[in-house]
Amino acid sequence: MALLQIHTLTRPIPSVSSVSSSSKPHSQNSLFFYTSKARPFSLSTQPRKLLCKSPLGKYVREDYLVKKMSAQEIEELVRGERTVPIFIDFYATWCGPCILMAQELEMLAVEYEKNAIIVKVDTDDEYEFAHDMQVRGLPTLFFISPNPNKEAIRTEGLIPIQMMRDILDNEM
Repeated sequence: MALLQIHTLTRPIPSVSSVSSSSKPHSQNSLFFYTSKARPFSLSTQPRKLLCKSPLGKYVREDYLVKKMSAQEIEELVRGERTVPIFIDFYATWCGPCILMAQELEMLAVEYEKNAIIVKVDTDDEYEFAHDMQVRGLPTLFFISPNPNKEAIRTEGLIPIQMMRDILDNEM
């Protein structure tokens, strides 16, 4: 499938002092676009090759309270019996807001040590799981109540720590 390539041609725009009401029409000074059939552009069907291994992330280590889990571990955790809510953070190591949120999640993990389970899922490692969970922006948070009759709460983007506390305290 060949796509059209867009080329831009520009002409210099005269300075404001040299433009008068009787000067050339505006269309001569603006950008012109034309399309032409150029080299075919196609997306590669080859699997994605990483140039280097992605970093583990500054706030995802063995000694931190918020643990990184796989899709299978998350599914087992959600299906299992529990008396506390689960808080799932979908993040990426390259995401600035995710790093800021990781600091707040560590504080929440200390505050809610016995009252909530807080875990992380790396969307680069668990791409299909993130896609199935309809994660479109990062960070995305899921709050899952221990009560199976309550629906999960989902947030997208950086949210304040107080909002997370309110959800855990009042909605779960």
